Amino acid sequence: MKDSEKQFKSLLEQNQGLLIKICNTYTEDEEDRKDLYQEIAIQIWKSMQSYRGDSAISTWMYRVALNTALTHFKKSTRKGKTMEAAKELAYLEDRHCTSESTMPDQYTMLMQAIKKLKKIERAIAVMYLEGKDFKEISEILGISAVNARVKMSRVKDKLRKIIKDYDHAG
Repeated sequence: MKDSEKQFKSLLEQNQGLLIKICNTYTEDEEDRKDLYQEIAIQIWKSMQSYRGDSAISTWMYRVALNTALTHFKKSTRKGKTMEAAKELAYLEDRHCTSESTMPDQYTMLMQAIKKLKKIERAIAVMYLEGKDFKEISEILGISAVNARVKMSRVKDKLRKIIKDYDHAG
């Protein structure tokens, strides 16, 4: 195996969790997740030579994966598919869940709320909940850190309102 192939395989293994999260966020079933993961892997392979080292390799991979997922989502939307929210997101950091018995309801509300966000807002929420700082979010999305912070604040406000409306409707 060539060095570039070994490096590629190693990068995929090291960042598999990140790639799977993105796939889960932007697909609705297992078959679509597998297809998207494969497409992301192909795009990373094709783009490896363009990596300049300006940011961490994981940041660069996240950017490639996110752009691939957004393109995949656009294609799926044109075909009339709906988008499934991230399965890994259990709750917002400021949620009102006080006991484990309420977690399924909170999770359900969060998933419904995330489904109502615009695709870029979903991406920001996922990155934020994964612990990415605003500098890294900004690098991935190609926006300023201040803009990323403002967008995340707006996403939080939207999610709070959606969840509050959900609470009042139920």
